[in-house]
Amino acid sequence: MHVPAFLRRPLPVALLLMAAAQALFTWRLTIPHRLVFDEVHYVPAARTLLALAGHTNIEHPLLGKTLIALGILLFGDDPAGWRALSTLAGTATVGGVFWILWLTTRRLRPAILGTLLALFNFTLLVQARIAMLDGFMAAFVVLAVAAMLWAMRGPHATARWTLGAVLLGLAAGTKWTAIPYVGYAALAIAVLRHRDPARWPGLSVVRAWLILGLVGGVTYLATFAPAFFYSDNPLSIATLLPFQLDIYHQQTQVLSAHTYQSDWWSWPLMLRPIWYFYDVADGAQRGILMVGNPVVMWGGLVAVAACLWGAVRRRDVRLGAVAALWLGSYLIWAVIPKSLGFFYYYYLPSLWLPIVIAVAADHWRGALRDGDDMLLIGAAALFLWFYPILSAAPLAHADSFRRWTLLPDWN
Repeated sequence: MHVPAFLRRPLPVALLLMAAAQALFTWRLTIPHRLVFDEVHYVPAARTLLALAGHTNIEHPLLGKTLIALGILLFGDDPAGWRALSTLAGTATVGGVFWILWLTTRRLRPAILGTLLALFNFTLLVQARIAMLDGFMAAFVVLAVAAMLWAMRGPHATARWTLGAVLLGLAAGTKWTAIPYVGYAALAIAVLRHRDPARWPGLSVVRAWLILGLVGGVTYLATFAPAFFYSDNPLSIATLLPFQLDIYHQQTQVLSAHTYQSDWWSWPLMLRPIWYFYDVADGAQRGILMVGNPVVMWGGLVAVAACLWGAVRRRDVRLGAVAALWLGSYLIWAVIPKSLGFFYYYYLPSLWLPIVIAVAADHWRGALRDGDDMLLIGAAALFLWFYPILSAAPLAHADSFRRWTLLPDWN
């Protein structure tokens, strides 16, 4: 089969995948025409922020709510305005996954495979179509990882690393769950530079750490700029740092039990996903289930184990790095001081699994032969089957959800 020359270059392929993702995320974006799940918290907070009225929803920093407010400002205070920038965050995430894989493997096949698996992994579609903070936070983290990999080889390492630090600061300014990635970046450059001093040419480890701390920290604090203009109790230079303690106390408060709560150890197995919506709306029964694609989520765990084995047995840094990316993103939830856990906290770790699968498939491509194609076909088939309850499509009746509840607690 003849492939056009422009589709043998990474940039056109990445743009084509991102365009397809944006179209998918935007299709019927306004349905349902009412607030869904945690939109009941973040859309009102965005409205308050847009009016510069005062503090609200102080459990999280401002940037995610600022972006929702920007969507309302640009597109109106309606479902399109609430969710518009979330679709852009989802598309940016698709692009980030592609570039991480391209920079890691320098091959189009694994880059396309991993990007399509991310797109078919349910969680990305659901989070790209709802006005929540996690989609923005994850997009900034994924792009930060891509920027820091971009800095690893070639010129302008300091500028590219600085871009990554800015993106991590923006991620932390959206949700604090991005903060561990600052430590992961500091550890990664120290370990990988020790193994190969040619990485990040011209950028010392100490300088990289200073950039992470200073540039990332200043970027994070800058995301609070709107609060300096509140009409009621505005922030000031003197109160900005103490305000972080208020956020911490809100983050660590003990909450009452919730119907959809789940333990962190259960998330990779998808024992307790979340119905973001299940009701009659816009003239039909509709549902939105926050769950992952079993092919990607469970197959990804096999790929993590394989990469860990390959990293130990063959001392392959690339295999170890992608496995560590998922492990660090997931296991941190064992120590994060949250009184309740929810499956959507696993959203960012779920984005690393397609990357692990693609890198593993590339490493063992001789043994797998066409196995990666079959995996992709299986993921695509499940995506099409589950699509009605990922996108709030019209369902036949109130019990239609039973068609997709593979495990008892999915009800």
